[in-house]
Parts: sequence; structure tokens; C-alpha cells
Amino acid sequence: MQSSILRHVVRSAYSRASGPATRIALIRHLSSDKTPSRTALYEFHQKHGGKLVDFAGYWLPVQYNDQSIIKSHLYTREYGSIFDVSHMLQTYLKGKDVISCFESICTADIKGLRNGTGTLTVFTNSSGGILDDLIVNRVADDVLYVVSNASRKDVDMANISNAVSSFKTNGKDVSVQFLSSDDQSLLAVQGPNAVKTLQKLCSKDLSKLFFMNTTTDTIAGVEGCRITRCGYTGEDGVEISIPSAQAEHIATALLDPTIGNLKMAGLGARDSLRVEAGLCLYGNDIDETTTPVEANLLWLVAKPRRVENNFPGSDKINSQIKNGVTRRRVGFKMDSGAPPARQHVEIYNNEQQKVGEITSGCPSPCLQQNIAMGYIREEYKKLGTEITLKVRDKHYHSAVAKMPFVATHYYQAPK
Repeated sequence: MQSSILRHVVRSAYSRASGPATRIALIRHLSSDKTPSRTALYEFHQKHGGKLVDFAGYWLPVQYNDQSIIKSHLYTREYGSIFDVSHMLQTYLKGKDVISCFESICTADIKGLRNGTGTLTVFTNSSGGILDDLIVNRVADDVLYVVSNASRKDVDMANISNAVSSFKTNGKDVSVQFLSSDDQSLLAVQGPNAVKTLQKLCSKDLSKLFFMNTTTDTIAGVEGCRITRCGYTGEDGVEISIPSAQAEHIATALLDPTIGNLKMAGLGARDSLRVEAGLCLYGNDIDETTTPVEANLLWLVAKPRRVENNFPGSDKINSQIKNGVTRRRVGFKMDSGAPPARQHVEIYNNEQQKVGEITSGCPSPCLQQNIAMGYIREEYKKLGTEITLKVRDKHYHSAVAKMPFVATHYYQAPK
């Protein structure tokens, strides 16, 4: 199980680095002579026994010597872990027209957000396909803070820059600042003890910082750090945007055993955690050919935006909402003894007809069972529907299952 998760995450790493393209793009990535970039914690990872791999053009740890991927996964669920996610693209947009500008390229109702809150959303193309998934935070009426995928950095920067340029040409007040990982790092602190530990290094009361809320505070004596309550594991936690010059200082402070019991974790655990939580990986589970409706992400298309019908691909998406789709992203649980179902594994009905394809899959450390997600023909999406998965020319019994596969623990505001 340990080696299979490691193989899966390395494959996923390269898939994500190559974006939604075909195997040709993957080959180009693998054969690229471009030297991966280093995050501010590169030497810190080496010092702590991190096994580094090229992920989305950065050297990042897939795991650490003190724990297997499975143990790291379970440790995150039971206690808490720190992930270096500084490869992600961090962006600030400012100006009195910033909200209408950003809404012109995404599906979120940013006008309806309170200051200090955020939401997951997607950039879409003219066909309704997903260009990227991202988090946008409404810091103030005239300030947005955005975190998007490293593998889509060039696409996202071009998309945002074009929108800003178009608005400015029309006399609107908006500007954009893309943060470099040389200057600003991003740490994800996830798990039951994540916020408890961080609280000991902060002055603000984090019990009032609910899921998808954002604020700034001093962390371990470092001023101007942004704390956003979110993550990619299904657990409670935060992502902290910090000066790269102080990244090692803050990471070391978070690891201090006198204030908590957090450990460093890598891409291996991060991937299996997100699969258990039913979360999408761009380039695997969503891409430019999948719409939010097909991806079972309709909740990312805010109802006011459906009515306004003014974001890229809105006609296509509204048509799918009204008329339905032919395929849908769903979860699967495999029978005991079956091998893991990886990306591109084919899905068959009981008549041995191909009805879909797996996009992500791995052994679940929490369930002790192989799990997966993928796209299946609409008539087979019902929970409990029995299908088979073709792995290495053999068919294995599986069934459509509810996602997330394990309970999530997001710190929601009281109703």
C-alpha cells in the first residue's frame, strides 16, 4: 500500500505539472531540461529528511524520512501536519472595480461575499470548461486575495492579466500583483491540532476565524501574515501566507514540541488525503474539457451568477443545468483484494460496455479500502450502482460511492 501511494502521487505530480493536456505534454514535461525552482524551505526540507521530487516545476517533498506516507496521512487526520504549498500562485487584485473585473472570468458571487470571507470558484472558458479551480478572498471592497494552482500559473496569469487590461482600457480602476515564491511563501497547516498550535503563535482569537474566512496577524513575531481557514485535506486547518525570508523561522516555530505536536508532511499524504475528501486535482479530475456540472461542482456556480449569465461559458453551463449532461464525476469503492484503480482505468457496466473512466484513485489509509473517482455515464451515477473496473486487463467489482469518502471537519460558523 505504501509503495502504491508513492507511485500514484508521483504520477499525479507529473500529471498536474503537465496540466490537462495529453500524454504528449507529459512526455515534454518529463524530458524538459528546465531546472525545478526551489521554495524558501528547500534546505529546510532537506535538513528534515524530505524526499524531494519535481512537482509543477518546483522541488517539493513527497514524504519525510520519519514517517511513511500512510503514517503521515493518518497523523494528519489524528493530530496535524504542515505542508509547503509555496508553489501555488498567490495574487492580489486592487481597485474600486476589482470585484466586477474578477467576476467577469469566474463563477463566484464575490459581490455577495462579506469582507474577510472567501469561496472556492473556477475560471471557465467559452465552452464552460474549467481553466482552473481557485480560492478568491474578498479582503475589502477594493482588495481580493487569490490562490490558484501552480500547474496553471501561466494560464491563470494570462487570464487575470487580460481581464485587468480590458477593464483598464475601459477606464476602470483595477490592478493586479502576482506574488513570487521568492518573496511570499504559503504553508498549509492541517489537522485537529493545527489551529490550536498556530493560536499559540498569534495574537488574534482564531476561534472566530471560520471556514473560508481570512485575516492578517503576527505569527511568531513576523508581522503581516495572512491566515485563511481552508485546506485540501478535509480537515480543519489554515493556509498561511508569509514572507519567504521568514518561512523557515515560522515553520520551525510551528514544529516546536513545547507548543504542539505537528509534523511536516509531503505530497504523498496530501494527495491521498484529498482523494479521501473527494477533492479534485486539476489535470486529473477537472480540465478544460469538463464543466462544473459534469464535475459535480455545480455549487461553485453561484445562483446569482447563473441568473446574470455573464461569465465565460455561462450559456453552456445554464443549458446543462436545464437539460442535463451525459456524464458525471462520482466516487467508487472497490472490493477487497482488488488493485487500486488509477487515472485512465476504464469503467464497465454489467454487460461489459465501457461507461466511463477513472481520473484519480488510491488506497485509503483510513478505510483500508481502495477508492477512486471518475466520470461515468449519467444513467449509472446513482449510489450503489454496480460496475467493474478494468485494471491490467482484468475486471474488478466496484460500486458508485458517496463522496467525501471520510467525514470532513471544516470549522463552520454557527448557524
